Amino acid sequence: MPVPSDQAADKAAIRSHDSVPVLEERAWAVAGLYCAACAEQLRTQLRRTPGVQDAQVGYAAALVVVRAPAEVQQQLPHALRGRGYRLVPLEKGSAAELRRQEARTLLWRFFVAGFCMMQVMMLAAPTYFAEGAEVPADLRQLLHWGSWMLSVPVMVWSAQPFLQGAWRSLQAGRLGMDVPVALALWVTFGVSSLALFDPAGPWGREVYFDSLTMFVAFLLGARWFEQRARHAAAAELAALLADGAQRARRESADGRVQEVALGDLQGGDVLRVALGETVPVDALLLEGEALVDEALLSGESEPQRRRVGDTLLGGSLNLGQPLRLRALGGVHQGRAAELARLLQAGLTQRPAATALADRWAQPFLAAVLLLALLAGVGWSLWVTPQQALQVVCAVLIVTCPCAFALAQPAARVASHRRLARQGLLLQRPEALEALARVDRVWFDKTGTLTRPLLQPRELRAGGLALLGRAVVLASWSRHPLSQALARCAAGEPGWRWREVQERPGQGLRGLDGEGRWWRLEREAGELVFGPEGEAAWLGFDSREEAQPFVPGLMAEARGLGLRLGLLSGDRPQRVAALAQQLGLDDALGGCSPEDKVARVAADQAQGRRVLMVGDGVNDGPVLARADASLAVPGASPLAARAADVLMLRGELSCLPELIRQARRTEAITRQNLLWAAAYNGLAIPLALAGWLPPWAAGLGMALSSLLVVGNSLRLGR
Repeated sequence: MPVPSDQAADKAAIRSHDSVPVLEERAWAVAGLYCAACAEQLRTQLRRTPGVQDAQVGYAAALVVVRAPAEVQQQLPHALRGRGYRLVPLEKGSAAELRRQEARTLLWRFFVAGFCMMQVMMLAAPTYFAEGAEVPADLRQLLHWGSWMLSVPVMVWSAQPFLQGAWRSLQAGRLGMDVPVALALWVTFGVSSLALFDPAGPWGREVYFDSLTMFVAFLLGARWFEQRARHAAAAELAALLADGAQRARRESADGRVQEVALGDLQGGDVLRVALGETVPVDALLLEGEALVDEALLSGESEPQRRRVGDTLLGGSLNLGQPLRLRALGGVHQGRAAELARLLQAGLTQRPAATALADRWAQPFLAAVLLLALLAGVGWSLWVTPQQALQVVCAVLIVTCPCAFALAQPAARVASHRRLARQGLLLQRPEALEALARVDRVWFDKTGTLTRPLLQPRELRAGGLALLGRAVVLASWSRHPLSQALARCAAGEPGWRWREVQERPGQGLRGLDGEGRWWRLEREAGELVFGPEGEAAWLGFDSREEAQPFVPGLMAEARGLGLRLGLLSGDRPQRVAALAQQLGLDDALGGCSPEDKVARVAADQAQGRRVLMVGDGVNDGPVLARADASLAVPGASPLAARAADVLMLRGELSCLPELIRQARRTEAITRQNLLWAAAYNGLAIPLALAGWLPPWAAGLGMALSSLLVVGNSLRLGR
């Protein structure tokens, strides 16, 4: 349906908010992040860019999320390209092509460094193995010139990631991890070149082009291996987003409602949006009044009221009553964009441990440079001046904290990749750490562990019409009981409620054509339907059964040492019966959202680490309060936003594996940190003693990083 010009003008006015620039949150794939410190430097540069309100950078996923006006966003790729970064929109094809180009470039750098290293080693071999026969001076000089010519492309091309990273750090006024590496490269190449140009000069005649090329090749090999792991994780997460098919509810001409893919929506379609759901596309409000949260779209923190004829933006969250809308056009991908935002936040926010490491990085690197300087002075004055250069370079190389920097991000990205394959989306940076420490799990019952079954009771004259109206009212809600009612019978053809309201935990209200309110709610623990202020006209026999996977889930969870319980708004007797059937430790029924929050808070006060599992609108507060939280497939958007982990597909039976994965991630991270500390503790004294040549220091540093990455990759299997 064509959009009238006045409606289009209203839509434009809402988006622009007159003269106030509308802030957009846009995600970009980025190339040019060579280490974790590069991500922090890019984040700092972006935040200093005029017009940028906020920016987050995820090194592990090569992801940038920027909050700024559209005009500023459009200028970012050009502005950052001059600083060595490439940005493309986070679309499946563009991001994949960028990863392919970045991987190919790094592989070529590695190939050039490796090829030149082998040739330099061949030229240096006569000086290594000339036992009892001194290599003639002119031949030695010729071999050195050949080594220098082969080292130039290594410095000009292959070593650029380290040199560019160091230059960016210095421009930002920081000491990044590439600074000591770049300093070691320039010192080695510079002093060796001076010795080549003037063998009789103060720098002597020894050259170290073999150590230089070997060092660069080893480091590039480690980075290529690490890059492959990061790119694989990014591809898995992109596939997860693509696989999470987003759907909307469309109303047909006879009033029936069916779920359709977002891509099938067209202008003019009539849509229904329940309380707590996200508006899938830009649409006009057809009935009643709407209260929506547009904070993610416009930056407006207060909920906005919209009236009949107003435009609701795709991606805004329905905080009021169920809505009936008319789509203004094709899919805006609002819900898909919301899901992408959740993923992007989880990948770009920095865990507390990472932030702590960043605070210590600057003084540590300053100490490294001071240690290298003191080592050079000491060897020059009191030991062997000719070996001072080697000692300085070796100290700079072995103390570069690459392994430390990779310890946690490498483990984290490997776990993200594995969990993504299982349909689990981590939305908080500390989610894995919190899950690893959980010792108490509370489950919501209805919709999480059980599935309701409803049957109308004692249909009298006119009962079928009443049932049809109740089904139409129930179709406005995503609550499991409402959905069970909507499945048990067909709605009355042509019946339409003038207004529908949903109250979390209380039920639905519908206003009929005569101005009378009807209620669909629980009464004495049973679902009933009838006019407000009167006895129920229609009741339902309800029962529920545990979903097939639940007994096995509970047995496996108990095996992990977890204390299990039920928190439900259902009748205490039914909650207790299910808990006894499943062998749970605790069960609390008749809980309001406030009761659930209080129960979790009481556990936390006793020192327990609590995991909450739920799906409903009324589970949002307790999901946010728990130490860790999980929203199951089909959860309301409010619950999905509050949860640390969102299940996009599959069954809750994967919960024990999620906790085991979190515990493994914490163990692997500790192993990585211990290895990095042990390596530095052993290598630094060897370098200071002159027993570790620069090439061996480079090999050790590369192997240390490879060991950390390889150890972390075990989490992805």
